[in-house]
Amino acid sequence: MSTDYRPSDYAWIRELLDYPRALEGRLGFFEDTSEVPIPADPIERVIFQERAKAAIRKVAQNRGHLLLVGRPGTGKSLLAEMFEEVLDRSLGDYLRPRESIVAFPGKDRNHVRIAYETPETLDRALAEIRRAVETAQGSVEEFSLEDTGRAVRRVRRGMLVGGLAAAGLGFFFPAAWIAAGLAGIGAVFLYLQEVQIRVQERIQRDNGGAGRVDLKQLADQIPEVLYDPRQERALMARVAEPSARNMKGGFRHDPYQSGNLQTPCHKRAFLGAHATSPILYIDELKTLVRTGYMAELLEVMQNRKYILEGGRQSGSGAADRSENPLRAENILIACCNYDTLAALQQEGDGAFLSRIEDKGEIVHMESAVPETPQTIRAVAQYVAQEVRRLGEEFRRCWGEVLAAEGPAGVRRRSEHIFGRRLPEEFRLEARPLSRAAVMEIVRELRCRASDGKLSAILRPINGIVLAAEFAALFENAPRVEPPHVRRALEEHLSLEVGLARELLEHRKYLKKYIAALSDSIGYVVGLAVIHSAASGQMFGQPLPIHGQVTAGGADKMTAPGRMGEIAKAAAQNVRASIKRVLDALGAAGVGYEMHVEYIQAHDGVEGDSASVAMDIALVSDFIRQPVNPRYGVTGSLTGDIILAVGGVAEKIRSILDPDLGMEGACVPWLNKHDIEPLLVNAEAEFIRRGDVPGIRIYRGAERGLPFDIFFCKTKYNAYEILMGIDREALEARMAERIRRDLASLARRPAAG
Repeated sequence: MSTDYRPSDYAWIRELLDYPRALEGRLGFFEDTSEVPIPADPIERVIFQERAKAAIRKVAQNRGHLLLVGRPGTGKSLLAEMFEEVLDRSLGDYLRPRESIVAFPGKDRNHVRIAYETPETLDRALAEIRRAVETAQGSVEEFSLEDTGRAVRRVRRGMLVGGLAAAGLGFFFPAAWIAAGLAGIGAVFLYLQEVQIRVQERIQRDNGGAGRVDLKQLADQIPEVLYDPRQERALMARVAEPSARNMKGGFRHDPYQSGNLQTPCHKRAFLGAHATSPILYIDELKTLVRTGYMAELLEVMQNRKYILEGGRQSGSGAADRSENPLRAENILIACCNYDTLAALQQEGDGAFLSRIEDKGEIVHMESAVPETPQTIRAVAQYVAQEVRRLGEEFRRCWGEVLAAEGPAGVRRRSEHIFGRRLPEEFRLEARPLSRAAVMEIVRELRCRASDGKLSAILRPINGIVLAAEFAALFENAPRVEPPHVRRALEEHLSLEVGLARELLEHRKYLKKYIAALSDSIGYVVGLAVIHSAASGQMFGQPLPIHGQVTAGGADKMTAPGRMGEIAKAAAQNVRASIKRVLDALGAAGVGYEMHVEYIQAHDGVEGDSASVAMDIALVSDFIRQPVNPRYGVTGSLTGDIILAVGGVAEKIRSILDPDLGMEGACVPWLNKHDIEPLLVNAEAEFIRRGDVPGIRIYRGAERGLPFDIFFCKTKYNAYEILMGIDREALEARMAERIRRDLASLARRPAAG
């Protein structure tokens, strides 16, 4: 009898059982994380990203640009911060600006002139200018209308004298009274004019005098300091949403446009990050594409200088600009995800990417790395760094309380936060993780990746370490142990995974309901996985599938519901695989309509990992052979061969709960290394059913609640485990069904 397995295959499966011991040996250099050394080099504190770290060192050496591309949580922002720290230590005193930037009035009211000068020289020059303005202001004569008033008084007195003389003559010549009256009226008018002059003089003196108004034009000529390097020490500017205003600068709006009080444009100028920061950090390039600043950024990167412009279509500042350019010799660090990278490749035929590669490097961040002794040591280092960081956070948040009230005060105040009684010996300090607890972290990283790799998406692990620390704090345990980590994993779930867990409870009862009402013919428990877009976390869940084959219908496959393109293609591949066997057995004249249903998969299905489950469901219905409802199955079917799929460890973990009633699973042979993390801190042994090798994991105490995992190379291996039938018996049953269908079709009356 032929077999798909060789003797060496069984030896390879037995070797999987050595994984926990090998992992513990790789972590044997410490008992807990307090003994793990943390590198002094800040770049080496970032783990798993060896290519990115090498690129950072090379780019830092020649002051080039850097683009980090990868999924969220892989360490892009952390590497950018390390890049700044390394440059600050090595070249910070040369990179940091040493000249002030000052704006002078330009050739007209809409232009400014930019100059660079050392701060000390500029301080002396501005001090001299201000002293000169103050001297000019003090030398202005006091405002006076005395000369005007004196002339008015002289005329008024003359008119009074003339009026009196005319009145004397009126006794002899009556017509002279007319002249006397006119002179009196004129004198009164001039008196009122004299009073008005005195009032105007008082008003002008109270308001500072016309001399100060005249000095405004002189004060407006004083240069404006736009940037003083003594007030800015950071090398890197973090720009959340790049635009011409915050990257290049511009001119502020003038609220005093009317009344001849306009603020000159050099006093309304302000600078952006290009002119003031040696390093520019754009955390998400998607914002750069959205704001439309890409073309201007490329121009600045090309010319390394730019003209300061108002940048508004209308209003104050629209016509303002600098007569000479500002320097912009920036080092650019940018981060993006893969969807943004695709947009950048199309934007201007990839002009931005070309500019980065011209004097820098584009680095693809690793989302998973092979498990090696070096990467295992890196995980221990990463956990030790998180413990140290958490300890610093505790001291920062509670240092004053601890100094003033001691540990008892911290405990008393913490009880109000957590709403529970804490142990008398409670100490708010970070606990080191034991070696076994670090193994649980490694186990989690392995489960979140495939092909014997560790997930490099570490940001969610920070929350797990924090939750495990608090679990140990509440127990006042001296170290964080595996139960604390497992409890943290139960509590710390991403949004998608939290919803999936609720769905799992529904699927649990749905599975029991179907098993109670059906004979298990055509029903298979497939295994699916949900990915968290934000954290990269995966969560497996059982996916009940029902298959049905009807003779004498249209020779096609139907799979209703919200299925993605890959899932639809997988269904057609399953149909082709079964059809090939049927035709070989003489079913060419029979039309078989195949129907597959993903039971209550309301959110849709995508991927090809359920193709083996679909095949088993259809074959089970075709030969009327029950499928073991206590076993799940996953795998991608190509012909008769089962290929690897993703998320196998998470899929198995989703059905390990004894309450679900599952007793085993069939997984692709190529995914055998994905079972290794499930063996950490668990008792297991090698098993074999027929030719198919497997591993039995005991979920209960004293070797209780066994769970069997079988490694299948072909679909016939899965038939043997799930339906208890070998290839020869299967083909015989299929041939018998075909004969019955042909005979039934022959007895049907001819149409018409």
